[in-house]
Amino acid sequence: MRSVTYSMSVSLDGYIVGPDGTFDWSEPDEQVFQFYLDELKAVGTHLLGRRLYETMLYWETADEDPVLNAAEREWTGLWKALPKVVFSRTLAEVQGNARLATGNLAEEIAALRDGPGAGDIAIGGAALAADAAAEGLVDEYQVMVCPVLVGGGTPYFGHDGQRVDLELVETRPFDSGAVFLRYRVRR
Repeated sequence: MRSVTYSMSVSLDGYIVGPDGTFDWSEPDEQVFQFYLDELKAVGTHLLGRRLYETMLYWETADEDPVLNAAEREWTGLWKALPKVVFSRTLAEVQGNARLATGNLAEEIAALRDGPGAGDIAIGGAALAADAAAEGLVDEYQVMVCPVLVGGGTPYFGHDGQRVDLELVETRPFDSGAVFLRYRVRR
């Protein structure tokens, strides 16, 4: 069965976006970017909320940017080819290898788990991940902790206060001070 993973960069105080609406503090260095690139290769489908989808639209045309390095060009190719499902109440259409969700989150995940395809089902975006967590649909939490305190903003863990027991599966420190943590939900 395909795993559902929630993976985002987060400040040490637990936010994916700071109080000013920015996340420039999470920009990966070369080593972390390579890690993200390798992780993306294990993803079979990416579920996104509208805001993250709109942020990630850059990668749909990034290959036209002459300043991209080899790793960024590889990321662009992988991202463009990756099937994406966008959850939005306001978008009428999406671009690239994406489609608007036709069912609710649980229905979409069940169809992806039962249907053809390989690789993890990645969830991006705090609100969408919180909805998935509230329904017990998240199998793994993957956190890239950035060495910064932003003091507020959008929290990584936007769940409804329910207890979720986790098992540490992997840790990896980076030269930049960032630390990757991977937890599996204990069921």
